[in-house]
Amino acid sequence: MTNVSRALTALADPTRRTIFERLAAQPCAVGALARGLPVSRPAVSQHLKVLKEAGLVIDTPDGASRVYRIDPRGIGAIRHWLDQFWTDALDSFAAFAESKTKEDDKP
Repeated sequence: MTNVSRALTALADPTRRTIFERLAAQPCAVGALARGLPVSRPAVSQHLKVLKEAGLVIDTPDGASRVYRIDPRGIGAIRHWLDQFWTDALDSFAAFAESKTKEDDKP
């Protein structure tokens, strides 16, 4: 499975997406992330493990806890993957628009 596939699979889970979105707003420790979520603190840790294995988050020690943050390399890989489709879609649209313009110019 590629890194992009792992990342998309990890983000398919609504709880992991919520955790990821919270980390996008600010780096956080597990306890702070778990507050307000409908899952236990150990469950949040498991979700973070999946996000980390997918290359979407990194953690750093901070005293007795670990602070998690978004890993820009993981986001970059997803963006690069999506950009290829965006470029192809724009090229296809341009070709379509050009063909329509040529059709409209015919007598």
